[in-house]
Amino acid sequence: MTRITVFKSKERYQGFQCLGHAGFAEYQKDIVCASISVLVINTINSIESFTDDIPEVNTDEKSGLISCSFSQPITANTQLLIDSMLLGLTEIKKQYGRKFIDIKFEEV
Repeated sequence: MTRITVFKSKERYQGFQCLGHAGFAEYQKDIVCASISVLVINTINSIESFTDDIPEVNTDEKSGLISCSFSQPITANTQLLIDSMLLGLTEIKKQYGRKFIDIKFEEV
């Protein structure tokens, strides 16, 4: 299962973490895991390309870790990009179920 944790402080995102492999299919054929990865990585790339916010990113392919955090308050554009990522992740969860993806929010 892939676990997505979104870190928030009041109404602003502080970062997010994606951990684990979905387990929908075997390695390199797992469309759920690939879909999650595309959304998360594209969001980070978009933040870096289209905003002035500077994310701190850590990855570990073996464990399926992708984490993104911000040391400064984020802009409205970054907020929107993360909202868009969460919309996509929520749709994946609706389509494939809780067995493969879990999304939770943590107040920091």
